[in-house]
Amino acid sequence: MTTPALPTIAPERTALLAMDFQNGILPIAAEPDALVDRVKGAIADVRAAGGTIGYVRVAFTEDDWSAVPETNKTFSMVAATKQLHHEDAATQIDERIAPQDGDIVVRKVRFGSGSTTDLHQQLRDRGIDTLILAGISTGGVVLSTLIDAADRDYRVLVLTDGVADPDPEIHRVLVDKVFPTRAHLIDTARLRELLR
Repeated sequence: MTTPALPTIAPERTALLAMDFQNGILPIAAEPDALVDRVKGAIADVRAAGGTIGYVRVAFTEDDWSAVPETNKTFSMVAATKQLHHEDAATQIDERIAPQDGDIVVRKVRFGSGSTTDLHQQLRDRGIDTLILAGISTGGVVLSTLIDAADRDYRVLVLTDGVADPDPEIHRVLVDKVFPTRAHLIDTARLRELLR
């Protein structure tokens, strides 16, 4: 089976999603400062080309904690221990890549970017059909968002040097084996070339 050619990127129909780049999650990445610098550059490139930037953060209100059922293995623990309150510093987007006016910003309460937000409606309203994914963690928000986006028929690109996971083996298997079946893989340097 041949690998499909990289798509042409039409910036006006493209959004880069910076997912879970928040103060309480960023430290789990290896070399977090270098990761932020690469994603900051990708954001600047997409913005300069006329694309959309979207930010996704995980954060809970008291009502959100109350609504998490005990059947949810991960988030029932978050709710029980009252973690990631939406006003806490841990849930704020890293200031080095802070949103600007006109950017999309959504707050989620599960792994995926779209399951508990209006992200897809906001993207549709802007005519977006191509998503570029950057995020922490590869096995959490990136995997969940990629599968959902592929199922919704977006053209999906994953920034291989803009995603990270605390488990190197999970990261390797997803990037090498799983993601290529559902998305195009590029790095931030290749993205810059495609936007020219």
